[in-house]
Amino acid sequence: MSLSLATVAYLGAAILFIMSLGGLSNPETSRRGNLFGMIGMALAVLATVYGPRVSEAGLAWVIGALVLGGGIGLYAAKVVKMTQMPELVALMHSLVGLAACLVGYASYIDTSVQFEGAEKIIHEVEIYIGILIGAVTFSGSLVAFGKLNGKIGGKPLLLPGRHWLNLVALLVVIWFGREFIAAKTVAEGMTPLIIMTVISLLFGVHMVMAIGGADMPVVVSMLNSYSGWAAAATGFMLSNDLLIVTGALVGSSGAILSYIMCNAMNRNFISVIAGGFGSGAPAKAASGEAAQPQGEVVPVSAADTAELLRDAKSVVIVPGYGMAVAQAQHTVNEITKTLRDKGVNVRFAIHPVAGRMPGHMNVLLAEAKVPYDIVMEMDEINEDFPDTDVAMVIGANDIVNPAAQDDPTSPIAGMPVLEVWKAKTSIVMKRSMASGYAGVDNPLFYKENNRMLFGDAKKMLDEVLVALRS
Repeated sequence: MSLSLATVAYLGAAILFIMSLGGLSNPETSRRGNLFGMIGMALAVLATVYGPRVSEAGLAWVIGALVLGGGIGLYAAKVVKMTQMPELVALMHSLVGLAACLVGYASYIDTSVQFEGAEKIIHEVEIYIGILIGAVTFSGSLVAFGKLNGKIGGKPLLLPGRHWLNLVALLVVIWFGREFIAAKTVAEGMTPLIIMTVISLLFGVHMVMAIGGADMPVVVSMLNSYSGWAAAATGFMLSNDLLIVTGALVGSSGAILSYIMCNAMNRNFISVIAGGFGSGAPAKAASGEAAQPQGEVVPVSAADTAELLRDAKSVVIVPGYGMAVAQAQHTVNEITKTLRDKGVNVRFAIHPVAGRMPGHMNVLLAEAKVPYDIVMEMDEINEDFPDTDVAMVIGANDIVNPAAQDDPTSPIAGMPVLEVWKAKTSIVMKRSMASGYAGVDNPLFYKENNRMLFGDAKKMLDEVLVALRS
């Protein structure tokens, strides 16, 4: 394939990637968006493999790598459960960061002697920044993976003087960057490059360890953005226009999504990165005591839940991570069909940070074939709760916590939440009274109009479905 033909193929792939992002912005067009993305990536890979950059001698190695990587990807797609998608995404981000680091070192060793003067300085700056971003993305994504699958606790690790540690690390990285660019040989430049890489890896670990469980959806989105910038930096190192464009698209879209999610949580993006939220240690009130939930928990059976749903005219279902863990989305869809057949107005309320990553609940409901038109965002449905007969919360906690509005001492104070307690009756499905991922107690459980349906969500919803149909 000639260089001009490869360039045209890259341009077509870039256009398809932009169309893919446009399609993914809406559930109804998301399948088409995914298709555009797959076609664009196939076109980009073919243009690269058969383009002028890959020699005949290297073609076998490239095809072997494609077969190996593609095989791993196919296997992961088949065996990974929907509940494991957030940690899979974090793991994939780590691989992008690792690739940026490896490409950076290879590019420095292999091509530095080809440049002189200003070109050499620019090339080495690209390498240095690319490895820095890649290392932070790699280690940060691995920590996020550990937090999401439970191997690392959700509470933030807050080291004394952590902000000063970060500042010192940044200054050291800048100083070694100067040493790296001033190095006259590859051997001289390797020492500051390795030291910077180690510091960047430690910074990535420290940055994500300091972020609490409630902010993990923002972290996943943020790491997605980092992986895009790492890919763009790799594109600069390799002089590959498509990698630059694609990386910029991923990086900018991830940054925009992170900003949107921070607004949805009433959080400042910088404060999320600084960490410390979701530690389970609320701020003290003026009296020295943090507000504690008041009231008595009222349990309810599956049969009673079915009776409440049957008698209702309007039902709003709020899915959360507990529904994903129990794989209860298909039963939820069956309950929805049954209630709608009886004339009940059933809708779903989706909080922007429900689950463990952006869009987690939307994907689960789409998998169960829940109609798109009854799945509402928080801003669309919050005003309707006072006119709702039953609000049913399935495995959610922090996103329906009234303390966000009522308790200024709460760690989630000011965070917009779904106001399910304003419904005539709210039913919360949980295994126990344990706090949510943010480690914050929920006064909703103790309200007079709330009922608690304890047990595995799938098992209890199956019982509710049987009772509804009897």
